[in-house]
Amino acid sequence: MTRQKTLIMLAAAGSAALLLGAFAFQHLGGMAPCKLCLWQRWPHGVAIGAGALAFVAWPALMALLGAGAALVTAGIGFYHTGVERGWWQGPSGCSGSPIGGMSAEDLLDQIMAAPLVRCDEVPWEMWGLSMASWNMLASLGLALLWIMALRAR
Repeated sequence: MTRQKTLIMLAAAGSAALLLGAFAFQHLGGMAPCKLCLWQRWPHGVAIGAGALAFVAWPALMALLGAGAALVTAGIGFYHTGVERGWWQGPSGCSGSPIGGMSAEDLLDQIMAAPLVRCDEVPWEMWGLSMASWNMLASLGLALLWIMALRAR
């Protein structure tokens, strides 16, 4: 196997491991994902698909696609980290929002329509970093592997 395909395989396997970890936290650990958590999963699926396609055709193009997917999920992870830490407001559907000027009926409607899982709360962390932060860091490492694969042609 060429060095390029080895790096592609490692990067795609890394995305698969992160995705499996997310599913394990959800289904085995009972931690339902928020909207931003779900957004972070899709690029990993793209990276896995790019890794598989690289063994059939266009390894350089698939390495570029994989790098882009890893950078996208890292970006979403950074955004999610900022929402969790209160650096900026998250999507209105999964973050706290001001209630000033709302009638009691509007407030009740907002409460009833609110998702069960909030994007601005950290349900789990290790060494002071949330899952979103860990996904961002790991995905940046995977992006580096994809870029190394792209340069290995």
